[in-house]
Amino acid sequence: MLSNLLKRIRGKIALSFSFQAEDVVVLDMALKTGRKVEIFALDTLKHFKESLEYGAAIEAFYGVKIRRYKPDKRATDELEKRLGEFGVRESLANRRECCSVRKVAQLGEALRGKSAWITGLRAAQSQTRSALTLIEFDEQYDLLKINPIARWSERDVFDYVERHNLPLNSLYNRGFKSIGCAICTRAVAPEEDARAGRWWWENPEHKECGLHIK
Repeated sequence: MLSNLLKRIRGKIALSFSFQAEDVVVLDMALKTGRKVEIFALDTLKHFKESLEYGAAIEAFYGVKIRRYKPDKRATDELEKRLGEFGVRESLANRRECCSVRKVAQLGEALRGKSAWITGLRAAQSQTRSALTLIEFDEQYDLLKINPIARWSERDVFDYVERHNLPLNSLYNRGFKSIGCAICTRAVAPEEDARAGRWWWENPEHKECGLHIK
């Protein structure tokens, strides 16, 4: 499906990489189509060192370059001056502001001039993504948004990783199931939901950073 779809897209294609198992799956799929894609990551300056090491391992494994988009230094300095290191945990507004400065502001730059955006989103990840479809049109960025594994389960993802012997972020070995920034991601217990460790002080319906809001 992905190969046929990408063949019909004439413009540039971007693939977002956020250091998770889903991302290496869609990256592997996309590269196997033979279609050129720009791989990018939003460098929040708050990633785990394990995630940064994983990004370097992916580049070496595939022989590709991940383009990293960093936030504006003045904006992050001002944010940290007001909120401190952990002020994002004090309110939903604070956390969303942090995500906006560190991630959302850079996404527009990463997607500028692109005709399509490939993501590793899955509908089962959270209730805010339950209506996710394989192909969407993102009106905000005026491009086609492709979610190749939208209907996959977590087990499907790790089966693919194992079957194709793909590298994984070492944080999975420490109980992490959904990996974001170090200040707002924790490991989860075996019985907990995969995204329970993301913004754990918030209600489930609020757990989006702003990148994937329709």
